[in-house]
Amino acid sequence: MEAFAVASGKGGTGKTTSTLALGMALAEEYDVTVVDADMGMANLLFHAGLEDVETTLHDVLVAGGAPVEAAVYERHGMSVVPCGTSLADFAAADPTRLREVVATLAADTDVILLDSAATLSSRAAVLPIVLADRVVVVLEPTIPALSDGLKVQEYASSYDTDTAGIVFNKVRDGDAIERIAPKAERYFDGSTLASVPASDAVRGARRAGRPLIAHAPESRAAAAYREAAGALTVRDGDSGTVADRFRSAVVPESP
Repeated sequence: MEAFAVASGKGGTGKTTSTLALGMALAEEYDVTVVDADMGMANLLFHAGLEDVETTLHDVLVAGGAPVEAAVYERHGMSVVPCGTSLADFAAADPTRLREVVATLAADTDVILLDSAATLSSRAAVLPIVLADRVVVVLEPTIPALSDGLKVQEYASSYDTDTAGIVFNKVRDGDAIERIAPKAERYFDGSTLASVPASDAVRGARRAGRPLIAHAPESRAAAAYREAAGALTVRDGDSGTVADRFRSAVVPESP
């Protein structure tokens, strides 16, 4: 059992698309649970066709809230825990309760993917990275994006969270990725898992409210995410031990 945070350091990199695509690809071999841990700017529910559900992660995170099981939905071969979009619900939620949520989920799954916030601007934003065993960094192939991603890695390593690897997303220029990828491999602890091409299929999946691999399974982008999942070896871990670690994780006062 292993928990991965999917993070980027900035918005607009396709982090949520990547989380669901990796989840579906990994679900061909493992029991996978995807959690929308971007508690302030959640949008995974729209990508997974869950915008009309009654119970979300926000309802679990309030004092005396709903049980975790009430916010788990089976979609596309995965268990999905969406987060709501109400700012009032976000304000009422206690992000530190995410530790217990992840610990509970760990008992019944092989892989947890935590869709993290775009920036490291708050305790709620950084907690998924603190809780994870490893982080998958999603980057566009630019030097500024590398800088943002390295901030994620630096923060993660300060809490003993390793880097599993890099996914380059929205790749349009082959020459650019050839220049950027060697620089990334020099500075990041993990290897490049895949380069995902910019694709109309991704935009179509978003409009349809379906994960990319469900919407366009034969697309080049879907193939790249399967490649990334294949390179992402899941480490063995006793679920009870892992759950105890989640429950006792240090909650940062500030990023």
